[in-house]
Amino acid sequence: MDAPAAETKVIDSFKMHVATIESANLEQLHALSVSVGWPLRSEDLQFLRECGHGYVARDDIGRLTGSAMWFPRGDDFATIGMVITSPRLQTNGTARWLMDHVLSDCRGCNLRLNATRAARRLYHSLGFQPLRTIYQCQGIVRRPADATTTTEQPSVRRLEREDLAAVADLDAEAFGVSRGALIGKLFGQSVGYGLLRAGRLSAFALCRPFGRGHVIGPVVADSDADAIAVIRQHVAAHENQFLRLDTPVETGPFATFLSQSGLTVFDTVLAMSRRGKGLADVIPGTNLYGLASHALG
Repeated sequence: MDAPAAETKVIDSFKMHVATIESANLEQLHALSVSVGWPLRSEDLQFLRECGHGYVARDDIGRLTGSAMWFPRGDDFATIGMVITSPRLQTNGTARWLMDHVLSDCRGCNLRLNATRAARRLYHSLGFQPLRTIYQCQGIVRRPADATTTTEQPSVRRLEREDLAAVADLDAEAFGVSRGALIGKLFGQSVGYGLLRAGRLSAFALCRPFGRGHVIGPVVADSDADAIAVIRQHVAAHENQFLRLDTPVETGPFATFLSQSGLTVFDTVLAMSRRGKGLADVIPGTNLYGLASHALG
């Protein structure tokens, strides 16, 4: 069992105080994320606050020096994200202190997160184990080549509000747990395309404003060909614009399509999990082709 975290902590010669993430204004959170090179907009940060819970660390004069969040999915699963510490404090235990608060709130839950290289040692020390590599693909996109017509093409159309339940069901199958409330929030700010077979939704991709441009995700499909079919319209719609897609897929037709469209690998993170007390591991399926975000999975 994780021990309760202290409300204050002495770092070097000054005292830090913990507070809820709602107490921080967006300008402070934005400045903190920029300090570590994360290109999040204020709107992205507000969306994360609406989806989850978290903490910030402040020094004695009110400056924000760190953050950590968790995003519940039901009673026994959560993702962790927005774990940031000011560059000058990254070796002084601030992140561990904030994670202690998060883990105390999430006691007994299955947990999943996406770890940067700098944070992997911390998460390993907290009992997280590696799952798979996530490839952050991004760039100024080019219009993809036309789809081949040697075989019958699947039926792809724009998703409407009445498709939300089917999208949420497919996402739950791919992600490992239901996150219907999140999908509903994403649906409200995204353009989506779905692939139908015999009138049934079998693949989808959402795309929304995020960071430096737009992000495609989540993406769920049974095959590379289906995944390409549902992201093709998004790529075409953002020709000569900045686009991002985070995927566990390293090779094969889907990865080739991304590269040929200008979405090259910019960085990688390591998906990690920590098993809850008495619970089976919740592992994402092979049909999850694109994440909603690093924080949300």
